Amino acid sequence: MFTALIGHGPLYRSKPRQVGRLFTPAVTVAFVVLQVILLTCVFAPVQAPCDPNAGDLAHTLSMPSKEHLLGTDQNGRDLFSRILYGGRTALSSALGVVAISMLLGIPLGLISGYRGGLPDTIIMRCCDILLSFPSLLLAFIFVAGLGRNTYNAVLALGIVYVPMLTRLTRSLTLVEKNKVYVSACVSLGYSEPRIIYRHILPNCISTILVQITLDVGYALLDLAALSFLGLGTQPPQADWGAMLDEGRAVLLLNPFLSLIPGLVIVVTVVALNIFSDGLHQYLDAAQTDLPSFRKYERKYLKKAARKEDGDGEPA
Repeated sequence: MFTALIGHGPLYRSKPRQVGRLFTPAVTVAFVVLQVILLTCVFAPVQAPCDPNAGDLAHTLSMPSKEHLLGTDQNGRDLFSRILYGGRTALSSALGVVAISMLLGIPLGLISGYRGGLPDTIIMRCCDILLSFPSLLLAFIFVAGLGRNTYNAVLALGIVYVPMLTRLTRSLTLVEKNKVYVSACVSLGYSEPRIIYRHILPNCISTILVQITLDVGYALLDLAALSFLGLGTQPPQADWGAMLDEGRAVLLLNPFLSLIPGLVIVVTVVALNIFSDGLHQYLDAAQTDLPSFRKYERKYLKKAARKEDGDGEPA
């Protein structure tokens, strides 16, 4: 019986999806927007018309023109070039925050949920302590102690995000460890690391993946807030949050300096949220709308008609 349950590879996998699709119109638009933003930022050195840190004091606070597509800031730096390079800083920092939370949060959640007892108590109480502070306030404390720069801001937010991912992973592990395939693993003498990482984790990864996608958007907003307050990316390095702070002082003279970075942040976060929602509906069978009976009926009738036409043809 246990051998039949095991098969090859991970001990248990959910059934492959038969219905539903990921790229609905809204998700497709969000995915295209994310791809455009990501590619333009990755290839910023090729597409940027100017050096993002090169100033021209003769053309400060200029409005959009052929030479400067989005105008210039108070130091004469090209705003379009700084948007592209600022996206590289913002997106890479947000991915760094999520990577740190994954490396720490997922293993801690798996161990806490599977082992229980004293390890679960210690891990959960540490998470409760971290969650008792507002996330940005805790990040302020870490950055103030470590120093103000991009790397410390990423490290601080990565630590802040660990408890949330740990608790999610723990709750998923508590559900999975009571299933039959885990009992089969234990009866066959599999080690705990093999049970946890080869059999339980693959069945939790879909929900974790959705949460990670959302966390990228949250990290982008929190990093922008830190940079806006002067605790994240430091001048002259381009960053969307820091550009908001720079444009605030000259908002009445040139509103594009704050409007463009803010609009890019909003569009990116909204696209991430829409894509995450579509991913959740695609991966979660309970969220999927089943096709109507008429669709299956038409499909069956067409198949039957093709079969009859084939049987009626001469050999």
